[in-house]
Amino acid sequence: MRRSRLDRFLRLFTDVRAGEGPRALRLLGAVFLILAAYYFIKPAREGLLATSGIPELSDLELKAYSSFGQGLILLAVIPLHDRIAGLLSRRALITRIPLFFVSNLILFWALQPGLVFEAVPLVGVVFYLWVGIFNVFIVAQFWGFAADLYSDDAGRRLFPLIAIGATAGAAAGAGLSERLVDAEILDTYSLLLVAAGALALAVAFLRAAEGNAESDADDDRAERDASGGMGLVLRHRYLLAAALLVLVLNWVNTNGENLLFSAVQKHLEAQAAAQGLGGEALKDFLREQTTAFYGDFFFWVNVVALFLQAFVASRILRYGGFGVLLLCLPVVSLLSYSTMAVLPLLSVIRWMKVAENSTDYSIHNTAKQVIWLPTTTEMKYKAKAAVDTFFVRIGDGMAALTAFVGTNLLALPLRGFFLVNAVLALVWLAVGVVVVREHHRFRTRRRTRKA
Repeated sequence: MRRSRLDRFLRLFTDVRAGEGPRALRLLGAVFLILAAYYFIKPAREGLLATSGIPELSDLELKAYSSFGQGLILLAVIPLHDRIAGLLSRRALITRIPLFFVSNLILFWALQPGLVFEAVPLVGVVFYLWVGIFNVFIVAQFWGFAADLYSDDAGRRLFPLIAIGATAGAAAGAGLSERLVDAEILDTYSLLLVAAGALALAVAFLRAAEGNAESDADDDRAERDASGGMGLVLRHRYLLAAALLVLVLNWVNTNGENLLFSAVQKHLEAQAAAQGLGGEALKDFLREQTTAFYGDFFFWVNVVALFLQAFVASRILRYGGFGVLLLCLPVVSLLSYSTMAVLPLLSVIRWMKVAENSTDYSIHNTAKQVIWLPTTTEMKYKAKAAVDTFFVRIGDGMAALTAFVGTNLLALPLRGFFLVNAVLALVWLAVGVVVVREHHRFRTRRRTRKA
């Protein structure tokens, strides 16, 4: 089969072979819409949390403890997801779960003050908990679905291309949310309806990519079992190593996010005090300015990530291999937090977090999906969901513990928290080396077994 014009154009980004372009482009469109929806939601999440304070908790503790709460909720949600994944067909799974989240977004929009109720206490905290579950499940499901469609070889070639949709969607969602809120075209709650529309449209792209064709992935039905996702992770050394990597990654990253949030709130509170704001005016200022700050922050993160995804990630994978791809982010994090420890200023924190997050959303995102290519179908849908939900939130829980100990027991200054993260980045680097080694062993065993 000869390459079409679409196939030849997509070769600008990675090695696309004849006939592979249409499905890859549909998947790119689906993940573009999913991430755009998430980045309409994410600034709104920060804005709502900023006005749902609990007097006994600092801003750092409020965000850290909310993240820990997500982990506790997932203890109940993961077994439910395993059951649903075992009962539904692939087509039903990629349709019903996203539409369930669409209905949730409409419900949260209806809870805005003055629409149905005058005010709903702690709605920002509840929404924060929900977003953490939504994010990990919807993204894990997409990449599990994509890994199920492709073989190991095809996925290694095409995932860097498909992931361009993720970084482009994130940049578009972040940029639009910041500009629409700044121009007062939309408010924080209205962003939720826009996100619901984008997510509903993504379902159409997913169904088109799935089509009626069978998976291109290797047939591993003989290796399937009825175990839950956690059981699979604990039984396989490779999956356990990958889970520990995700745990440490999120411990480091969530620490950084919590510290950035705290720094932003202190900056805005100083601005509000200078303007003499108080009462409802202060709440409105903090909510909308926090949303605008994060919209702009996420925009720059994703613009840089889009460049890295389009022109760097596939080339690192092709010429440096999986090991180099996987270890890029812990190295960037180590350098970033070391810099922040020396210069703990908001402008420095912001741009170091741009560097870390953009690498995470591009180069490391590709590496995280390549991890799952050689695994069985059960691992892709069950173990991946467990790793990308429970172990992500355990990392958040460790960040909550770090915030509690650092704030209440050690009274660490901002510089001290950044030093802690630099040390954790070294641990992360060591775990990454183990994952690279186990990945090579796992791929070799799978290929030998199939031969």
